[in-house]
Amino acid sequence: MNSIDIFKDLAIIIVAAKFLGLLARKLNAPQVVGEIVAGLLIGPSVLGLVSQSDFLIQMAEIGVILLMFMAGLETDFRELLATGKNAFLIACAGVFVPLGFGYLLYSFFYGFAPTGSEDFYKAVFIGTIMTATSVSITVQTLRELGFLKGRVGTTILSAAIIDDVIGIIVLTFVIGFKNPDSKPSKVVLSTVLFFIFCIGVGYIAYHIFKWADKRWEHKRRIPVLGLALCLTMAYVAEKYFGIADITGAYVAGLILCNVRDADYIAEKMDINSYMLFGPVFFASIGLKTSIDSFSLGMLKFTIGFVLAALLGKIIGCYLMSRLCRFKREESIKIGIGMMTRGEVALIVSQKGLSVGLLTPNYFTPVIVLIMVSSIMTPILLKIMYTKYPEAATAK
Repeated sequence: MNSIDIFKDLAIIIVAAKFLGLLARKLNAPQVVGEIVAGLLIGPSVLGLVSQSDFLIQMAEIGVILLMFMAGLETDFRELLATGKNAFLIACAGVFVPLGFGYLLYSFFYGFAPTGSEDFYKAVFIGTIMTATSVSITVQTLRELGFLKGRVGTTILSAAIIDDVIGIIVLTFVIGFKNPDSKPSKVVLSTVLFFIFCIGVGYIAYHIFKWADKRWEHKRRIPVLGLALCLTMAYVAEKYFGIADITGAYVAGLILCNVRDADYIAEKMDINSYMLFGPVFFASIGLKTSIDSFSLGMLKFTIGFVLAALLGKIIGCYLMSRLCRFKREESIKIGIGMMTRGEVALIVSQKGLSVGLLTPNYFTPVIVLIMVSSIMTPILLKIMYTKYPEAATAK
């Protein structure tokens, strides 16, 4: 590929991704769906205007690192620690029930593989994709209805935060176990050592940034140092611990999420992500998505994938909510509120592709899941709240 063609490809990606992203938002669908569709349209499967290159792959990798860093920055760590037993238990059920459903779905279609085999880890990884929760649409719906600060709304928000953390840990273990040279004890030890390392580095980095905040409040050097921490943690995680680089980036965000300038750091990171790296990442998923090999079998798998992912969240969260003494209608609302999927599912899928646990044709079920869950969740929540309003907490 001629180096000058990079500029043409980037221009096409940015314009197409933003145009279709805004169109998707007008249609009340997640903007990322439009950006993925843009990549599919301009890619080899349809118009052939842009093709994958090493440069775009590396740009997309930076994009996913920035997205996970911002996800960590936007986490309220104090709220995470204060959410209590109920939110933690609901989050665990919202992770492990879909994980089991995904494993069973893949095994039903392709056969039950021996534990520890390549196909076994592929089945587990399909379940890992289903663990992610994206509650941005749920939050907007509850805000419009006036129930965001209610008992159910607070529980959903808290559980979703914990859900993401557990999902990243599960991803770390699955990728670690997939390595043929890894023994279970080695994977567990590496993961434990990494998080011990994060606690030590996090303590030091947090106090350095607190000092820097006082000295250079709202100065651009703070986001620059934050980005350096993000990239360093991503590098160290993968290089020295065998942990996914996105885990290191997410932890870097968690370290800084409660410093005074956390919002300022996120704001500056968002400029880079929104203008360039984000569109390249999401469009690259469309570029990789293969529709040439889409068959009747894959259509059946896609339907099963969407049903398993949605029902896994609803059933898992509903049952655990009932055990936590929520009313039946409250438990249904929590299950529905937790079933939306978004960019985290795509990030996990991208990581699976890079380590050989996923092939490009499996991006199609993930994209369909995001679209279906994004459309269904607001509709079902409005129906439930119309029938069973929370009068005491509606204000």
